[in-house]
Amino acid sequence: MYRYKITIEYDGSNFSGWQKQKNNPSVQESISDAIYKFSAQKVEVCGAGRTDAGVHALGQVAHFDSLKDFSDYTVREALNFYLQNSGIAVLNVEKVPDTFNARFCAKKRSYLYRILNRRAPSPILEKRVWHVPLPLDVNQMSIAALKLIGKHDFSSFRAAECQAKSPIKTLDEINISLINQEINIYVSAKSFLHNQVRIITGTLVNVGLGKLNPEDITQILSAKNRTKAGPTAPPFGLYLYQIQY
Repeated sequence: MYRYKITIEYDGSNFSGWQKQKNNPSVQESISDAIYKFSAQKVEVCGAGRTDAGVHALGQVAHFDSLKDFSDYTVREALNFYLQNSGIAVLNVEKVPDTFNARFCAKKRSYLYRILNRRAPSPILEKRVWHVPLPLDVNQMSIAALKLIGKHDFSSFRAAECQAKSPIKTLDEINISLINQEINIYVSAKSFLHNQVRIITGTLVNVGLGKLNPEDITQILSAKNRTKAGPTAPPFGLYLYQIQY
């Protein structure tokens, strides 16, 4: 048996998410189908993290097992051939020991959220960014973000359908930068609750709009109540940026 680690980039606009779903197109199933087409093997593709419908990835990582031995180059080229025009590309392939698990061996997951902060929308960036037409105070957003770093009960930043056993997570890093008219929010942690990054983003946008003060973040965390935090930001501004091992 041979195990392959693959690094994947995809446009999530036309997918129901990473996870295979009945009667809905998924990234996981598309990759499994591509593997079958070139190797005649039905395999399970295990991803480092699930992404929701409409969410993109710049560095998703997955693994699969093959009974046949292929070179890394052959796997990458064959997958990209069968995935062409799908919105999915395999950036890198690496043969790894069978002890490697894309999900359980991950030490840190990083997400990027992109906000276009200008009056006019962008037809070029449609379904790639969240367009917020009102001015955002990036400095206030950055001050608020610092209060989220560390180990907290993130119940206020957790979707109702979240299946995680505990709402306690440790946020390692949040960086907010303004490049021209685009605000980028980078968030890193070992793992996240369902919609955690999108709810954090929606809450920080409310801070940027002046609807919340940075000091309110501490109270929102203490409340452990989803209704106290801001809205869930749209999926199409979110990118699974990097997985570290």
